Amino acid sequence: MKNIFSIVFIAVFAIANAQEKESSNRFFYELTFKPKKDSAKLDKVITVLDITDKNRSVYQDYTVISQDSIMKVEMEAMQKAGAFKDLSKSLKTPKFSARIHKFYPGMKVEYVDKVANGMTPVNIAYTEDLKLNWKISNEKQKIGEYNTQKATTEYGGRTWTAWFSSDLPFQDGPYKFSGLPGLIVKIEDADKNYSWILQGNKKIKDYSEFSYIEGLMQATGGKPKELTKEKFDKTFNDFKKDPFASVRPMMNQEMMSKPMPGTDGTIGDMIRKQEKMYKDFYNANDNPIEKTKSVDVGVVEKVGRAADKK
Repeated sequence: MKNIFSIVFIAVFAIANAQEKESSNRFFYELTFKPKKDSAKLDKVITVLDITDKNRSVYQDYTVISQDSIMKVEMEAMQKAGAFKDLSKSLKTPKFSARIHKFYPGMKVEYVDKVANGMTPVNIAYTEDLKLNWKISNEKQKIGEYNTQKATTEYGGRTWTAWFSSDLPFQDGPYKFSGLPGLIVKIEDADKNYSWILQGNKKIKDYSEFSYIEGLMQATGGKPKELTKEKFDKTFNDFKKDPFASVRPMMNQEMMSKPMPGTDGTIGDMIRKQEKMYKDFYNANDNPIEKTKSVDVGVVEKVGRAADKK
């Protein structure tokens, strides 16, 4: 039952490895984005960039982490009562399930997301040696309390404008963006499909990249399985189409008809409910940050030079 609980409620969003405690500088970015290509409606979510004292950074949706205190109270009450409770009604759903690691000083990017192998959550990942071709302008702007400078680049089929501050001595930023002589305070694409703006920061003394509930349920998925970008895309797309493909063979009719503790339904009812939740989650966004496959800077430069000659 514990394994079912993990995969049903937590596993798709728990994407970290167990690790020793460290400290971090946590930067809060408000992300405003357009989830559907055919709609002008915008959505917002708080994301965080944690720059740790172990030469790496972690970028992720802040939704699950922000609910730690609520979940701690709920779990302690459950343990005290000795009864299961459906926590899905207490959890807000993240907008994004991936985590992005950058490793200093080379800034190698590791993109991690989660799939299921039966009842077990599994992390899959791909890595990039991403060197963005920034063009730094002399244009400056005050954004909030920060003095910033403008820079532009092309990535993922979009043109990006960033405003960075050398007052913040980190050559990093939200998502995969990095490589400027200061922290990125604001960045958005030309069509304003995605726009991040720094809202604040604080020091985390005992840092862990996963939330209280993720650690408690041990649903972190283990060390990421490194795949090629192509294999990652295929594996993850297959999972999105049928999130319970690897679980279904394990769930015979007898098990599916058993009552689900803490609910008025059966295990089968709960699995069908969660399957719908997964599909709704992945279908909610058909406008990815990266519209096209990434190419390295050398290829971009060659294409640019060829175009200039025409």
